[in-house]
Amino acid sequence: MIKLTEIAKVYRTAKMETLALSNINLEVEKGEFISVMGPSGCGKSTLLNIIGLLDAPSQGWVSLNGTEIRSYSDRRLAKLRNEQIGFIFQTFHLITDLAVVDNVEIPLLYRRLSGAQRRKLALAALERVGLKSRVHHYPPQLSGGQQQRVAIARAIVGAPRILLADEPTGNLDSHMGAEIMDILKDLNEQMHTTIVMVTHDQRLADQSNRIIRLFDGRRVS
Repeated sequence: MIKLTEIAKVYRTAKMETLALSNINLEVEKGEFISVMGPSGCGKSTLLNIIGLLDAPSQGWVSLNGTEIRSYSDRRLAKLRNEQIGFIFQTFHLITDLAVVDNVEIPLLYRRLSGAQRRKLALAALERVGLKSRVHHYPPQLSGGQQQRVAIARAIVGAPRILLADEPTGNLDSHMGAEIMDILKDLNEQMHTTIVMVTHDQRLADQSNRIIRLFDGRRVS
């Protein structure tokens, strides 16, 4: 489903050049749940951004579902992200003055759906993450774990094939982190969602199908 071939990423400024990734080759099968681990600054988030088509590699290419993503326009990339990829971040990125259900509907605003259809899908996503009773609350009224559940509901509301999670439990205590991990595993096992998760927590990584390790921008054994 996801294939990275000879990926390199270089960030350049007027004074310096930083190699974030070097010669990364990776294949993720449909329905697989993999974890990406490594020390801070090793390129984990950069790798996730390239998989999620938020950033372009300096070298190499990305393939999704057998199609190489090359020279796509920004509009085409945005459409592909909206339809096939869901994102979960360490910080929840919720709009504080929108109700929970309205936050979850946001990705659907870019699709040709009626208001009633959007609301139905958003409510179903919130029920899936156990927040049926909080749909009309606002983010500041929720705990950190509940806000991350809202973020997951927003990520899955459009039924993406791929879910990318960047330290999804990083701002949560161990109990809340375990609950979020249970939701991710359920999505993977029941919905067959392909998941790539960046984490520093070995206990969480051990619950995935496979662990990818990076060091200084390179994949290591």
